[in-house]
Amino acid sequence: MAPQPRPHHLLLGVCGAFAVLSLVLVPLTLPLGWDETVYASRFSPYAPATPFSAPRTRGVPFLIAPVAAWSDSVVLLRVWLTLLATTALYVGFRPWLRFLGRPSAAAVAAALYGGLWFVLFYTGAAMPNHYTAMGAVGAVGLFLRSRQSPVTCVGVVGGLALATLMRPNDGVALGAPLLAATLLPDWRSWSRVLAVLGGLAAGVLPWIVEAYVRFGGVRARLTEASEVQGELRPLLTVVHHFTVMDGPLLCRPCDGDTVRPLSAEWWLVLPLLVTVGLWSARAGGGGTRGGGRRTRAAGPDTRSGGRRTRSSGDRGTPHTARDARREHQGGPPQSGTTTLHGCLLATVATLSVALPYLALVPYAAPRFLAPAHALLAPAAALGVLALVDAVRASRRPRIGFAALGLALAGHLAVQLPLAHGNAKIQAGARGDWARVAEVLHEHGVGGKPSTNATPRNGAPPPCVLRGNTSVIPVAYVAGCFPGRAGDARRPTALVMREAEPPSWARSWPRHRVPDTYAPGWVVHVRP
Repeated sequence: MAPQPRPHHLLLGVCGAFAVLSLVLVPLTLPLGWDETVYASRFSPYAPATPFSAPRTRGVPFLIAPVAAWSDSVVLLRVWLTLLATTALYVGFRPWLRFLGRPSAAAVAAALYGGLWFVLFYTGAAMPNHYTAMGAVGAVGLFLRSRQSPVTCVGVVGGLALATLMRPNDGVALGAPLLAATLLPDWRSWSRVLAVLGGLAAGVLPWIVEAYVRFGGVRARLTEASEVQGELRPLLTVVHHFTVMDGPLLCRPCDGDTVRPLSAEWWLVLPLLVTVGLWSARAGGGGTRGGGRRTRAAGPDTRSGGRRTRSSGDRGTPHTARDARREHQGGPPQSGTTTLHGCLLATVATLSVALPYLALVPYAAPRFLAPAHALLAPAAALGVLALVDAVRASRRPRIGFAALGLALAGHLAVQLPLAHGNAKIQAGARGDWARVAEVLHEHGVGGKPSTNATPRNGAPPPCVLRGNTSVIPVAYVAGCFPGRAGDARRPTALVMREAEPPSWARSWPRHRVPDTYAPGWVVHVRP
């Protein structure tokens, strides 16, 4: 049966709630973070361009260009990104409305993914991971459609191109299992092969061009990217990803953090829901409301007045021109077996995308696994609906629904405060950069104090900052160049936190930064 307005509107409602929750929990006035300053400085006329290292891609600058190219308003930028993120959530899960069979499954999947604290935190952020996740889940949903129309193939190309443009490693890791799946009977077609290859090529081409222009080739860029990220090598960081489920936003290194079971509840719930969802799809429940197999009503067809009439259970073929058009656009509803195979492919894609972060990257961040959570969300949604069906069919449904309600309330009681709490932490920590910049300005270093604390005439700033922490964002706010190790330019000032300056700068005047969120900031200005 074609998707009705109700489930379609339910998905829209989830997306709207996602936007509202993010605006309530994370203020639009939150200053730009470290990575965001790097991306925003590609366009801002108020600060020098910060170093754009080998691991970074041009995907996020492409997203923020419509605002960052002409305005330096953080609020305006976050409003724009919230609209983009909400649209991406809808577009990413829209293809699953028909495939999962259950009318509300796509909306439940979007709610499961969008309700995670780090997804809510990054809704208005200039960061790539949410868009990688939505490109991935949308591309897989379209790839699984039984009929690969030209529009569907273009959607697969677009989703993979978006995911790869944002994070090429994630795009390649996603494309590999999709290409392998085209060898199986369910998905064997040249249109799928060409769509996957086209999406990967479109997304990775800018990265390859820049590799030759700036880094001397693909191998040289990969080598430098590995060095910047602390030497990628075989190791296991699964525990680190458990520890960051309640923050911090980046754990590098993660040795001092511990796993808090309450904050890691999603890691415990997600495998259970996915397992139940796969079982439900295998049993044929993925395509029906009540968990049973699709059946036709017994008895022969009858005719009345020359027209064929059908009982309520006979829905095998479209019987109106409108139904025929809907069937043509989205393909027929999927059987339980097809739904199971699709969810299994999404699970394999999840493992492919997550494995590099769990076995190669020597640090962790919650956002790294956003595509994995998104790809598992459809199967998890089927698990939620299967549990609801089981409770409804039980002898005491009220008790069961009360238990499910308590579980949902407990999940939200963990996730929502984490989003708001990390926003408050970041507001304080990022506010320190402005306080350090104020002290620098008071002693003649950097641009004049203003909303951006940076010169507006486009001239190169005369100051160079170095230090032991947060040099890039502090330099951005202060209107200076961030010095690098081995830089021949003599620094104008050193920004140190809980550390002594090198021997050659110990005679420089010291100025403590008052009223900071994190203690220990000291500025050393060259005499």
